[in-house]
Amino acid sequence: MRIGFIGTGNMATAMIKGILKAQAAKPEEIIAYDIDGKKLEQVQAAFTINTAASAVETAGKSDVLFLAVKPADFPELLCRLNETLRKKNPLIISVAAGTALDYISSFLDYDASLVRIMPNINATVGEAMTAYCTNGRPDEQQVKTVERLCSSFGKIIALDEKYFPIFGVLAGAAPAFSYLFIDELARAAVKLGMNKKQALEIAAQTVLGSAKLVAESDEHPFELIDKVCSPGGITIEGVTALQEFGFSNAITQAVRKAYEKDSKLSGEKK
Repeated sequence: MRIGFIGTGNMATAMIKGILKAQAAKPEEIIAYDIDGKKLEQVQAAFTINTAASAVETAGKSDVLFLAVKPADFPELLCRLNETLRKKNPLIISVAAGTALDYISSFLDYDASLVRIMPNINATVGEAMTAYCTNGRPDEQQVKTVERLCSSFGKIIALDEKYFPIFGVLAGAAPAFSYLFIDELARAAVKLGMNKKQALEIAAQTVLGSAKLVAESDEHPFELIDKVCSPGGITIEGVTALQEFGFSNAITQAVRKAYEKDSKLSGEKK
């Protein structure tokens, strides 16, 4: 099975790295193209994969084709690839944010097997949260291929496309919220006298371990909070201070604002 990538930006590079590290494919089974020759050279040098001279060549040699380009590039790219894609009929996987399956298929004159995925930046360290949906054309084996490849750089879930905007906030924007939380924890420790580097290491590992416990535990996060809070102790003091100064409302509003912005941008595209 030959896997193609059109576009070799940060997300595509992270995905290729994960796929190879998990041995979901061999370097010689991956072929890539990027309009930016320098980017393509860097990816080829890093992973010893095959490169193509054009997007058309990549599409013609791929059984699975990742489209990792900007949404604005889709109309011109798909129209240029249409004939090749119709003949080759690969499994097409779009990585473009905010780009619906119906929109993609509107540029193709055949009934393509389409999948839309939404990984997040944490694919860089093999811990992405990825959602996927299909247009109903991919068969069971192709869906398994999507799950196997995406599992190589994190976790993947099937999700109705109508929920992708919400997922985009929880998985796409929320990493920035998490980074901000980690940084604020560290800054607070610095204010109390701790070295920033040490504080960041401690805060990052604490958040990492806490996330792992939530993901692997059968208990609700509030049950875990109760376990950490001793009566009259320091943790409950901190938790009540977070609530008092608007922590819960700030998170809710951040999610709402990001979702509203996504809805506005989606409306402008239409």
